[in-house]
Amino acid sequence: MKFKKTGKNFSALFLSIVLFSFHTNAQNLTPIRVAYVPVATWLPSWVAKEKGFYEKNGLSATLTPIQNLSLLPSTMGKQFDFAASTAPDLIKAAANGIDVMAVTGGVVESSSHQSMQVVVRKDSGITSAKDLKGKIIATPSTGAIMHVATLAWLKKNGVDPNSIRAVEVPFPNMVDQLKASRVEALELLQPFVGQSLAQPEFIGIGNSMLSVDDPVLFVFWIANGTWAKANRDTVKKWNQSIADAREFIEKNPAEARQILGKYTNLPPPVTEKIPLPFYDASLKPSQIDVWIKVLRDLNLLTLPVDAKNIVLTN
Repeated sequence: MKFKKTGKNFSALFLSIVLFSFHTNAQNLTPIRVAYVPVATWLPSWVAKEKGFYEKNGLSATLTPIQNLSLLPSTMGKQFDFAASTAPDLIKAAANGIDVMAVTGGVVESSSHQSMQVVVRKDSGITSAKDLKGKIIATPSTGAIMHVATLAWLKKNGVDPNSIRAVEVPFPNMVDQLKASRVEALELLQPFVGQSLAQPEFIGIGNSMLSVDDPVLFVFWIANGTWAKANRDTVKKWNQSIADAREFIEKNPAEARQILGKYTNLPPPVTEKIPLPFYDASLKPSQIDVWIKVLRDLNLLTLPVDAKNIVLTN
């Protein structure tokens, strides 16, 4: 009886040690609040959550889905610590005095890894950017990176950007609008590109993003500038978590696609076919400077902005 009692006491002691260790480890994790958009470009942040990379690097992450990237810069340091963003949103926010910086790379668009495509009806007679003069184009947002790229693409091909009419339409509704001839071209992102081009009545006429540069920075992560400079260790842990997730995606594409389905609510037949973007956690001021020049060329930026001041470097 004495042995049994000792055994019970040992089991209770062991359990207490385990629980104490777990509680202590949880207390040592730095909490971070992350905002993302539920599309494939932000897959590394979900993989880091699902595979424990945040915890491994000393972080406890709370992820929140949002729909409008342009609203996020002003929330940095308030509602969120890290958030999804694009160069036009970052540049415009910084130009207007918002304390925000790019801290981590995200996705790079290139000829070999394409996420975007301008889609038209096959019977429309539109085969290139030049044919879009005077047309109605569906865009997720008139101020967003995809539409800025389209305007740059048009200008580069001799089309006055002011000649087209942009209509804001959510991605899931775009194809129906094109079928009904309410618009004449779509700015689409994967997986909607693949879904639309699988239908014989539609064709892609080009990736306007690549008119800016090839390769070109597409999306990345931002933070409040003052906070990021004062918390470089946390940013470093975050960057390592995203880098770990990128490596996992490369080595375990099937499991990564399962995680993609969980966070986007897309069925396996869709997630299995989506071309995954090229993820790159590195970031250089020159990648932002390209977009500053584009915005200036389109007369969408008049205030001074220096890329070196809005990219956190080691």
